[in-house]
Amino acid sequence: MADNLVLDVQNLVKHFPVRRGFSLSGKKAVVHAVDDISFSISQSCTLGIVGESGSGKTTLGRCVVMLSKPTSGHVNIMGQDVTQISPKKLRKARANFNIVFQDPISSLDPRMKVYDSIAEPLVALGYSKDKVRELVLEMCEQVSISKDLLARFPHEFSGGQRQRIGIARALVSKPRLVVLDEPTSSLDVSVQAQILNLLLDIQEGQKLSYLFITHNINVVRYMSDRAIVMYLGEFVEEAPTEELIKKPLHPYTKLLIKSVPSYEKRSIFKGSSPDLGEVPSAINPPSGCRFHPRCHNAREECKLEPSKLEEVEPGHFVACQVLI
Repeated sequence: MADNLVLDVQNLVKHFPVRRGFSLSGKKAVVHAVDDISFSISQSCTLGIVGESGSGKTTLGRCVVMLSKPTSGHVNIMGQDVTQISPKKLRKARANFNIVFQDPISSLDPRMKVYDSIAEPLVALGYSKDKVRELVLEMCEQVSISKDLLARFPHEFSGGQRQRIGIARALVSKPRLVVLDEPTSSLDVSVQAQILNLLLDIQEGQKLSYLFITHNINVVRYMSDRAIVMYLGEFVEEAPTEELIKKPLHPYTKLLIKSVPSYEKRSIFKGSSPDLGEVPSAINPPSGCRFHPRCHNAREECKLEPSKLEEVEPGHFVACQVLI
């Protein structure tokens, strides 16, 4: 593994068993949340994962930080495979990675004061009381939370302030990797830019690596060095962010970008997207390319053979048999 590689994920799979029912093949039914995914992130870089709801983005992020145990595959963080270590070693390894959740009000314990919520990771890692206080106050200064407010409870803060608290809690142990799971989607538009700029400032100061999960193409463009498009548990396209947005190749990526609102005088939307029907079930995903039932360019072979990411241009990967 390269010296500056912070995260290296190989062949990650996460299936959730369905309590009742069988798939079309007759096997016990499972939800194919994440299927055979590989990617990496270098130091101080941001990788954006974008896709519509139900694509598996959040499950992927939770598997990376081991909040959800993968069905198979490997997650190497700072050279250590966190899927293969004991719970005791995993607890210690968590100093290197953390997550910021989408909804700060549900991710913060309403019965805990803000100071205790931020300090919780440090206490779990065995820091002394004095060191905990030093790091908590230092982190609060970085996220612009006054120390005079640390004795309050989460419900006494605005949504933007609660997300700053969530960021402080995630970064207080000085991790090398942070998963950001739609960190601004529950916030007012006026607050979103403040949080994004805060994350960029902290990243520059601490040389952090981010895995940024979102459904918002514009946020990916603002935050990410590289971007990956995810559909129904699989990656369909990966490229440098600007190239992905200006020159999308996969039909699904084109659809995502076309659906971004454009506030022009004559139309609220940049273009009218065709009716492609409902997203197929993750319990019984389509054979072959999973996008083929909604793709107007699909061929017969698309229904038979799964599409794998192939490099079609330097640094630009696409999973589409029509293009390759």
